Amino acid sequence: MGGLWPANSGGRLRSFHIINELSKSHEVTVLTTHGPLEMGAGLRENLPLCKRVESFLFAPAKKDSRLFLFSLAASWLSRYPVDVYKHQCPELAMEVKTLLASGDFDLCIADFLTAVPNVPLAGETPVVLFSHNVEYMIWQRLYDNEQLWLKRQLLAIEWRKMRRFETRVCNSVATTISVSEEDAAQLREGSPDACITSVPTGVDIEYFSPAPETVKKPDSLVFSGSMDWFPNEEAMLYFIKEVLPLVRAKSPDVTLTIVGRNPSELLRTTAQNHAVEVTGTVSDIRPWLVNAELYIVPLRIGGGTRLKIYEALAMGLPVISSTIGAEGLDLQEGTHIVRADTAQAFAAQILHLLENPGLREQLGKNGRDLVVEKYSWSRIASNFEFQCRAAALQHEPGPSYKEITADFKNIRN
Repeated sequence: MGGLWPANSGGRLRSFHIINELSKSHEVTVLTTHGPLEMGAGLRENLPLCKRVESFLFAPAKKDSRLFLFSLAASWLSRYPVDVYKHQCPELAMEVKTLLASGDFDLCIADFLTAVPNVPLAGETPVVLFSHNVEYMIWQRLYDNEQLWLKRQLLAIEWRKMRRFETRVCNSVATTISVSEEDAAQLREGSPDACITSVPTGVDIEYFSPAPETVKKPDSLVFSGSMDWFPNEEAMLYFIKEVLPLVRAKSPDVTLTIVGRNPSELLRTTAQNHAVEVTGTVSDIRPWLVNAELYIVPLRIGGGTRLKIYEALAMGLPVISSTIGAEGLDLQEGTHIVRADTAQAFAAQILHLLENPGLREQLGKNGRDLVVEKYSWSRIASNFEFQCRAAALQHEPGPSYKEITADFKNIRN
């Protein structure tokens, strides 16, 4: 798998919690990577029940570096899209190959599509792809939103190459586990004969919980996420420039705080020019969430599901999101969440909720009740475990994968 520690992004948190739950009843070995400024030993300390946790020092090329340009050029001569090509880690790949050749493992999970170059798909050990996003859709949406002609041509090449690669992988692994049924359906379009299923995103309902005694900061908005993930940065630049001025035209005192690691200079400068607070990396996002009146998710690019929304709901925060931002989440409009897809609609929904504290409170309560009932990590990990068992069993004599999953659905119903 790719880097997993610190668990400071949606994908890392999702993987960490599922691994932690699985290690309570299975022998789990984790092979991952960490960057130069990250502590590889931190993961081992926080997954004490795992049989082995090994992290290799590795740093994928950043998009604004010379190494990225080299990776881009080299990827054109390979079967890999650039975002996959740059995640090849020889030390990790060799260790994965050695361990799987031992025959001691029932299953190998490739965490994220970018982990696949480091995993032998044709061996005796069945491989499961844990797909956190439909990756080609992210690149296609980047293409759709790009205005510069040259960048559009490059993105056109990349999203089509990513789609071919993603389809090939889904057809090669034992099972693909996506994070929503919408993602699963999207992947099935390109791989109709592959085993593709879904497990929803979860949330730590004890860590993220309401703080009733806290006094909310009036007219305050908050967004949280890894700001070095381009869809998050693009969403905030769009919101600051297009939506926030419409809101402040009617309610000048509205504030916005952006919480998340590695914000770019462009985002910091834009935020400063519009009186928006950018925190950078924080050890705990909860103080910023608990003090805000509204949580916003104005994403226009992306894939998978937004764990950040479940975290906000678990804390009783009302959420306004774009359709893409809430994609793949089982949330009812007007009951658990409010959706808006244009700058005008987003601004109108913000103003409406800020003026109606009773509606904000009801949305927050409904959201909290939903995640407690359905989306605790123990429940999600149990579902994930079943999918892994089914993938392993299809390599042995007995019922087929479809028969096993059908039986499971009958039991659940």
